[in-house]
Amino acid sequence: MKIKATQARFAGIASLLFATTASASIPPPPSAVEMAQRGDDIAWSITEGLTTEIGPRQAGTEAEAAARRWALERLTALGFQNVREEPYRMSTWVRGEEAASLIGPFHPQKLAIAALGNSGSTGAKGIEGDIAYFASYDALVAAPDHRVKGKIVFIDHQMERTQDGSGYGTYGRGRFTGPNVAAKKGAIAIVIRSIGTDDHRNPHTGVTTFEDGVKPIPAGAISNPDADLLVRQWQRAQKIRTQESSLGYVAAALRMKLLLTPRDLGQQASGNVIAEVPGSDPGASPVIIACHLDSWDLGTGAIDDASGCGIITAAAKYVMAAGQPRRTIRVLWAGAEEVGVFGGKAYFDAHGKEKHAVALESDFGADRVWRVDFKLPDSAKGLADRIAAAVAPFGVTRGRQPANGGADVGALVAAGVPAIDLAQDGTRYFDLHHTPDDTLDKVDPVQLRQNVTVWAATLAILANSTNDELP
Repeated sequence: MKIKATQARFAGIASLLFATTASASIPPPPSAVEMAQRGDDIAWSITEGLTTEIGPRQAGTEAEAAARRWALERLTALGFQNVREEPYRMSTWVRGEEAASLIGPFHPQKLAIAALGNSGSTGAKGIEGDIAYFASYDALVAAPDHRVKGKIVFIDHQMERTQDGSGYGTYGRGRFTGPNVAAKKGAIAIVIRSIGTDDHRNPHTGVTTFEDGVKPIPAGAISNPDADLLVRQWQRAQKIRTQESSLGYVAAALRMKLLLTPRDLGQQASGNVIAEVPGSDPGASPVIIACHLDSWDLGTGAIDDASGCGIITAAAKYVMAAGQPRRTIRVLWAGAEEVGVFGGKAYFDAHGKEKHAVALESDFGADRVWRVDFKLPDSAKGLADRIAAAVAPFGVTRGRQPANGGADVGALVAAGVPAIDLAQDGTRYFDLHHTPDDTLDKVDPVQLRQNVTVWAATLAILANSTNDELP
């Protein structure tokens, strides 16, 4: 009996020693940042797959519905939980025929034009009219109605290139509300210089908004080279008018022929796609990260915003693979952002009363993150310091302005949810934005991977933050 007991004791010690040795030989699982740096190309796979298998994804159309089905399958295959679609309905506009020409007083020349979302129609025969030139949106606003009535308005507003895209708000007014202003002053149509920084003969589309009670007029954007041509012709026409008027002639004005035949399809189905990485503490409020699934119809929506969906999803996957985080990570692929942030509004209507720890969004292309901005409670100062230190090795500096979160989480942030902006380099973003050039070849895989690495570093800290740091 003593021999058996001794053998059993030695067997137990050997087993313990073996287990300890085996445990010591197994390396710890890689961190989310390490996985992102190795780059198994989740973000690229999503961006490539969405643009290749679906392509343009205009809100409210069958293409957007196909993208939602694709997203549900892909997120489920990646191992996310609670993957679901949250549907809603929205007013849907689609483009038709598009053509524009300068027809006098010089030899006719065609222009590259794209209708703006919510544009009215010229009818199948098109329209012709004299051009009323305005150097800027503000000049149109200040103009007396008689300078506009019965004419085709042109707004000439060359957007400046900036790293942070800050010119978009200023120059974008010509598109956002310029058509509404022109319509109220009696214009028969409006054409704007594209809101873009490129010199390609590609027009930039985008949504415009008319006030209730204002009938939409035909509204389009022409490419920057064509806008330059129009300006040169207008300047020549002004000289001719001045010379001929002094001689008593009735001089011809610069004229345009315009054909835009978009249609309003009424209320159509759209929806958000949501997936989660469940946290270990069900009482902790979730971190929400967002992108938008829809795109304009001219390109394949690679930089706007398939790459954003790839970035946030890859980062969440790496945090999940590194071990269960304390907080749930909620991934929102919002629908119908381009045409009015309908997905973001629908998410807020459904979940706005829930507590969210912090909100982040990726919707500014795929070039590298260069700055991090915070809008956090005072209790999270140490958290912000840790994040700034974690992303600094990847070339990211700390900003001094408050974060805004982005369009699809904007309602949450306005309601008081903390936000962090991982600001991307937008130097070339508005060369491609809303154009036929928004295609996969414009995405730089190296810069895309840097985005994912920075996001993974940030998300890992946020998802494991304490209740003392975030609500």
